[in-house]
This record gives sequence, C-alpha cells and structure tokens, in this order.
Amino acid sequence: MSPRSASVNEELRRRSRERLLHATVELVAERGFEATTLGDIADRAGTARGLVSYYFPGKRQLLQSAVHRLMHLTLEAALERPPLPDGPDAGRELLARAIDAILGLTKERPRLMRTHMAGILQAEGFVQCAEQRRLAELLRGTVVRYGSADVDTDYPLLRALLMGAVVAVLLPGAPMPAARLRAELFQRYGLDWELGVPPDGGPPGGTFPTPRQR
Repeated sequence: MSPRSASVNEELRRRSRERLLHATVELVAERGFEATTLGDIADRAGTARGLVSYYFPGKRQLLQSAVHRLMHLTLEAALERPPLPDGPDAGRELLARAIDAILGLTKERPRLMRTHMAGILQAEGFVQCAEQRRLAELLRGTVVRYGSADVDTDYPLLRALLMGAVVAVLLPGAPMPAARLRAELFQRYGLDWELGVPPDGGPPGGTFPTPRQR
C-alpha cells in the first residue's frame, strides 16, 4: 500500500478537528462545561483521545474554537440564504441578517453561549484560532458591504455590541428581551425592522424610529 499524500493527510486532520469541535458543542449543550471531559469529547467524535491535546491546549480553548465555528456556520448560512440581496440596500439586509443570526443562536443555545461568554471573561481571555478568524472575516466583510467608511473602527464596535447583546440576553436574573436588543441595534445602524428575520409582534414599545422611518 502506497503512503498517503500530504493533501490526504491534511484532509484527514481537518475532518478529525471538525468532529472534535462538533462533539464539543453537542456535549457542552447537553451536560454543561464542567460535566464534559476531554475523553467524552474524543469518544463522541470517534477519535483517539491524544488528538484532543494535539489540536487544543485545553478544554476551554477547545470550547471557544467550537463555538466560534458554530457562530461562523450560522452566520454564513444566514448571509447566503436565498434570495441573496442585491441593489443599494443589500448591505443593510446583510447586516440585519448578521444581527439576527447571532441573537437567534443565543436564544437557541443559551447554555452553550453562556458558557462561551463566561470563558472569554476568564484569565485565558479571547482565543485567537482559525475558527475565530473565519468568523471575524465574515463579520468584517458584512461591515464592508454595509458601507462602512472606517472598517477598522466599525468592525470591532459591531463585534462588541453583539457580544454585549448576547450577555444581556443571557444575564441570569435580569435578562433583556432579544427583540428589545434587536430594536436598539437596528436603530443604531438605521435598519428597518422588516429586514433580516423579524420576530413576531412588531417592534417593542418605546422603540425610536430608524432614520429611514422618520
């Protein structure tokens, strides 16, 4: 049997890594962070346990990469959902979809997203990884399509606002309604409520009109 080529080995490593990331999302959502071991993740992914340590320095870093991958896939699906927007307002529709995608994921996976945000605030901080870079590129590209004149300023601000909204939705004991936060973000960026995937019931009371609605 001839040895595998470098490209085949690289593809196998990529698939193993993705299985580990997917298994991490599943198990943490089911059991919580503390109750999930690296051995559990390897077993769910069908990989050797040593591969987890080979790819990731620890469980916290593995979780961040896993959630960043999930966020990237969720955002990508939202931006590419047909019909694809075109014309002068395409960038506004894409930004609305991006906001709705992140808020929607937070509502669908509260345990996972709460654990993820808690990890970012720990000593290890924000993990720079391939999955995070893909997410950043996609969100940054959305800011470009929106028409930003200063992407280097506007992209980090949008990222911070979205992170703040996620924390506000998940805050134990005093959560903010996602629709209220959506309305505030849409107002800030001049987005009509009907863009993206608007929730049922219309804008919440007390919402100021966007510039286009005045």
